[in-house]
Amino acid sequence: MSTLLSLESIYPLWLQILPPAAWVLLVILTAWGVSRFPHSEPEIIRKIVHIGTGNVILIAWWLNIPPIIGITSAILACAITLLSYIFPILPGINSVGRQSLGTFFYALSIGILVACFWYLEQPQYAALGIMIMAWGDGLAALIGQRFGKHKYILFGSQKSWEGSLTMTVVSGLITIVILLATQGNSWQIWVISLAVAIIATALEAFSFLGIDNLTVPLGSAASAYMLIKLLVLK
Repeated sequence: MSTLLSLESIYPLWLQILPPAAWVLLVILTAWGVSRFPHSEPEIIRKIVHIGTGNVILIAWWLNIPPIIGITSAILACAITLLSYIFPILPGINSVGRQSLGTFFYALSIGILVACFWYLEQPQYAALGIMIMAWGDGLAALIGQRFGKHKYILFGSQKSWEGSLTMTVVSGLITIVILLATQGNSWQIWVISLAVAIIATALEAFSFLGIDNLTVPLGSAASAYMLIKLLVLK
């Protein structure tokens, strides 16, 4: 009887794990497929993983996956990425021609945000922070490298105004969509979205050793949460 009960409890858990796991596998396979093309750019492959993997938070939010799954997955991802800096486990992701812990910080930020906001029963803020990191930071880097003609240097990191503008626009759009869906429409939501976009852009400008993959999602989620508490909730 106890065996049957344990199997019944495990079965729905696997059903919850399967969709996000399948999505991450699809992203990795897509990146691998692109890497097989002649003259494929390592940075493009890295951004496919960077942007694609972040969308897993929407699946977790939609399916209301237990936080322990997200936290455990993040811990495993942190361990794998740390090992990948020593052994060539993820060469297509980490070989970007510069010293960076960005992949590790990416996994760490997901674990922290899930741990914080899932237990607060406010998963939308975890989704907000991770989506800004995935899409905002990812597209800012691609646009900046391809079309960035107006450069500036901040603490040794070269950025472009085109990339920073992309970060602001994408971050603002993500914040507006998520907050409108969860809080409704009000003038405060639009002001908060602009403020979060500016904060995310400022944090992304400080990208020493890839630390922006930690500061951007945590700062964006925390600022949105606190501003909602101050300006919207009674």
